[in-house]
Amino acid sequence: MNKYFFPISTFFFLIFQNIANTQTDTIHVSLPQVIQMAQSDAPDVQLAKTKQTTNYWQYQSFRANYKPLMDLTSTLPNFNRTIDAITQPDGTVEFIPRTLMENEIGISISQDVSWTGGSIFAFSGFRRVDNFATSINPKTISYLSTPIVIGFNQPLFQFNNLKWDKKIEPLRYEEANREFAEEMEEIAFNATRLFFDVLIAQLNVAAVAKNKADADTLFVISKGRFDVGRIAETELLQIELSAMNADADLAEAVLDQQSNTERLRNFLGITKSIRFDLIPPTEIPEIFINPDTALRYAQEYRSETIEFMRRIKEAERDVVKAKADNGLNVDLFGQFGLTQTSNMLSDAYKDPLDQERFRLGLTLPIADWGKTKAQIEIAKSNFQLEQMNVEQERINFDREVLLKVQQFDLQRNQVLLGLRAFEVAQKRLAITRQRYLIGKIEIVELNIAIREEDEARRSYMNSLRNYWIAYYEMRRLTMYDFENDKPLIRNIQK
Repeated sequence: MNKYFFPISTFFFLIFQNIANTQTDTIHVSLPQVIQMAQSDAPDVQLAKTKQTTNYWQYQSFRANYKPLMDLTSTLPNFNRTIDAITQPDGTVEFIPRTLMENEIGISISQDVSWTGGSIFAFSGFRRVDNFATSINPKTISYLSTPIVIGFNQPLFQFNNLKWDKKIEPLRYEEANREFAEEMEEIAFNATRLFFDVLIAQLNVAAVAKNKADADTLFVISKGRFDVGRIAETELLQIELSAMNADADLAEAVLDQQSNTERLRNFLGITKSIRFDLIPPTEIPEIFINPDTALRYAQEYRSETIEFMRRIKEAERDVVKAKADNGLNVDLFGQFGLTQTSNMLSDAYKDPLDQERFRLGLTLPIADWGKTKAQIEIAKSNFQLEQMNVEQERINFDREVLLKVQQFDLQRNQVLLGLRAFEVAQKRLAITRQRYLIGKIEIVELNIAIREEDEARRSYMNSLRNYWIAYYEMRRLTMYDFENDKPLIRNIQK
């Protein structure tokens, strides 16, 4: 029973596999098509787009800080019936019942001034107060008009947050844009890796199935030779073992193919069950990359370039903030306006009176026991540390790009060598198999040829896989399409 376990189990396994395939849609796709699918609807793309949308609106919120803000305020109405403690003309306090209603409306506009760190504002409003009649007071109505009030608030010697945000936030937004483009190239890189996982698994299934068929044929022929005494029993047992191993290898290869197919399907965001019929990208483009050119593109288009600038600016800002927050602070406030009050609405705007306000506030630290100096020195040390970190990261960045360029140049030669080795191994196996069938060689030599052909096939596919992975990694590292000679920066606002 053990003698036929592997052939029978594999037979039924393949039957069920074929039934499943007939119930599954098959799509014929190439590597560029899989990448296009991944960059269009994959879950990773939706996450990247959502993140970028958040970055976009954060940037719009930052820009709004430098535009005028207009507000409309109103209280319609504010009714109040209570007993209040009212100070009398002689200085005594009496509890007096009151019933009043206030209605007011106003409109204001303000504008921050980034180059000074201050703000200017204007206001116009109107207020009406109704004092309802009581047992001791008649009903009265009062109007207060404020046709116009203009003013400013200007801090001196203080940290100007608006000024530094204007330097840093555009860098942060541009960095986010480039990170989005890099994430899209990362998706292309991962799609390439998963594409070849499925492709190699499919080719392994095809190769193992062919080996199984050849092993079964050899086993039948060898049984006939054994029956007539042309081969020894040990050789027949070895051939039978090879056939059984081929059954097990086929079952394992099919399971591996199913697992890799499922991973690619999930990555692409495909919910229904499908089967991929992948087209091997055997035609590799004639691309030769100059290391200096690749490094220049990487420095120009990668997000790290903007990140380095932003980090230095932020560290510099922290030093300025530490000095400003711990020194002399002066605050100027000024206001000029027109106002008038009357019991008649028509008179509330006649001959308005001017009103002025001016305030000068000053804060000067006298003794803080070295706290100010310590905070400033900490900020300076962090600035120097960030400079050193950025410089080291720049060096590592350049080294990585140059190393990947060198490795990419080697990958093309590996593909050509792997293809030639595979072709030679295929021819050798065909000749060796024919020689075995006519009894010229032993089974050991045939097994060696089969193993070498399988190794050559795997080596060739791995070199092809490594080439395309290196190709899309070069795109991601440099953010440049060398085949079409254009940068890969995307216009996010569109």
